[in-house]
Amino acid sequence: MEKRISIGVPKETGRGETRVAATPDSVKRLAKYGFDINVEEGAGLSAGFRDEDYDAAGAKIVSNRDVWANPLVTKVAPPTEHESSILQSGAMIVSLLEPYRNAHLLERFAKEKVDALALEAIPRTSRAQAMDVLSSQAGIAGYRAVLEAAQHYGRFFPMMMTSAGSAKATKVTVLGAGVAGLQAIATARKLGATVEAYDVRPETREQILSLGAKPIEIQLEESGSGTGGYAKELSDDSKRKIQDALDEKLSKSDIIISTANVPGRKAPLLISESVVANMRCGSVIVDMATPSGGNCALSKPDEVIDYRGVKIVGHTNYPAMMATDSSSFFARNLVSLFDLFVKPRDSGEPTFIVNLEDDIIEASMLVHQGILRLKGK
Repeated sequence: MEKRISIGVPKETGRGETRVAATPDSVKRLAKYGFDINVEEGAGLSAGFRDEDYDAAGAKIVSNRDVWANPLVTKVAPPTEHESSILQSGAMIVSLLEPYRNAHLLERFAKEKVDALALEAIPRTSRAQAMDVLSSQAGIAGYRAVLEAAQHYGRFFPMMMTSAGSAKATKVTVLGAGVAGLQAIATARKLGATVEAYDVRPETREQILSLGAKPIEIQLEESGSGTGGYAKELSDDSKRKIQDALDEKLSKSDIIISTANVPGRKAPLLISESVVANMRCGSVIVDMATPSGGNCALSKPDEVIDYRGVKIVGHTNYPAMMATDSSSFFARNLVSLFDLFVKPRDSGEPTFIVNLEDDIIEASMLVHQGILRLKGK
């Protein structure tokens, strides 16, 4: 299947979304592949990129109407209902699509014969590492989450010795040792905190230790390791055992950074109301799983609440708080991805081909030529 190599980059319209799917640097890289890049006016401002920066890199600045007329459109967040309705038949959308929540969008794309590539469906393999937007954004999120905790916590992170007295090092507990959790551990350790961490996947133990943190060990009769490096849904007995083992440790923590998620499922409840009630006044919980239901029973999306003196931070988009670097990483991931689609012609002109025999394209192309290919992914 061949398409004209022309990419539209719209301005993100979601609440609080400051990232952009292309940067001046990625425009230059994509131009070398033979792409023409059309960027919506003002698309990069919130991320620190002016229209003139894109223009100097070789992009064309266009209106909202014109950007959606491109045969290939790429963005960060899933398209809205309106944006989905104005995509041309035969076009392709490349973005995070949240397929488990947006089945209706995929059905619309299939009906309208719009190809849809979900960036979160890119497999976590060595070959796909350079295209893995989930990992690049999660690392930023883990870093930023610790900074948010520090902002709301009224004490030092490191042990401090002064003539006026001393302060003990902050006790940080990280729940979930994926990309975000490991970055949170590293950041908290750099700030001088003592850190403990827990993950249901036994293989994360060595990673936790390598960052100078102490793993919390809970013996289960089943493994929490799922496919693709993710955690899997555990039995109710295992969940209760984890909850019972964690409650005492969590209630003694000064800061909890919670990142535990299971793909396509509601986030596991790990921090009960009773745990929060037993935490010291001034403690902080940063619940990074709030978008999928939350690990804390009391967290609320995009709110910071105070429960008996404990701050519970429920931000849902940490990468958007560091939009320049987040956009740069995201855009570089896309450059690596689009390289898979570009094939040289005998004439010397590159062409854009959807090759479903490529394992990365096969896994992430959820709609192709009117066929819904989700199949439980």
